[in-house]
Amino acid sequence: MSSIKISPSILSADFSKLGSEIQELEKAKADWIHIDVMDGHFVPNITIGPDVIKKLRKYTSLPFDVHLMISPVHNFIKNFADAGADIITIHPEATTDLVSSIKEIKSFNKKVGVSLNPETSIDKVLPVLDSIDLVLVMSVNPGFGGQKFIKETLNKVKALRKEIDSKKLKTLIEIDGGINFETSIMAKKAGVDIIVSGTTIFKENQGNLKKNIQLLKTG
Repeated sequence: MSSIKISPSILSADFSKLGSEIQELEKAKADWIHIDVMDGHFVPNITIGPDVIKKLRKYTSLPFDVHLMISPVHNFIKNFADAGADIITIHPEATTDLVSSIKEIKSFNKKVGVSLNPETSIDKVLPVLDSIDLVLVMSVNPGFGGQKFIKETLNKVKALRKEIDSKKLKTLIEIDGGINFETSIMAKKAGVDIIVSGTTIFKENQGNLKKNIQLLKTG
């Protein structure tokens, strides 16, 4: 599928030079920039907040694909919208009212994603599938980079693909977690539209970003 988009996760980048890392990703033909936001509460790790995203915004015109792993997420949507996020993805478990949170993200003219953890059923997203822009299927338990791919999550991708196609929706399917050159092929066959990868893009082939992005896209 030549329409596959690659959204490199800067969780694997050098945090001491994030601005230049993002510029290099743009040169290497990344489609989006995936930014993982963790609060040490919803997931057992802490990363970056809206102030950092705001500072990074000037380094690229690529869409910022911001995955909020924070709770309660409703309190922070405006902050990340104002910081320059283009796509804001949230977890059903992180809000008391998913529909209301989706509407708030849309009120800032941002695209909306809903993320499903490995143990979260697609039933959580089916009622809102026609009102969101993407579903992010987590193929590892969120919180840390470099985890092993959970193959069973591909069943979720296949079920979502079937539902989206049967209803002729434009909702995209994104996958994140343990994505390398082998698992990306499996994910594409299952029906994903967007691949998030961190370790593979930044570490494989002596860190040749362009080569690694191309291999993930066309391999």
